[in-house]
Amino acid sequence: METISVNQFRDNLKSFVEQVVNTHIPIKVTRRAGEAFVVVSADDWEREQETLYVLQNQRLMAQIAESLATHNQQRGYVPTAEETDEITRL
Repeated sequence: METISVNQFRDNLKSFVEQVVNTHIPIKVTRRAGEAFVVVSADDWEREQETLYVLQNQRLMAQIAESLATHNQQRGYVPTAEETDEITRL
């Protein structure tokens, strides 16, 4: 993650925002007092929040673990050819 001063950020706000949105790499902005903040795109923020929700939900994590186990044992759900075609057409 790139780190810049708040003055650099303020002076080049538009270009830094474009950079964050286009590269999906957050930027850490530091202040003289030592406090800092992170600039992240809204899409990336929402994805992070969804990931945290799943990771904190024990029931969802159990479903994922069970699904992975059945997949590794090759006894999981196998879609029909029609279902596969429907998915690949998206």
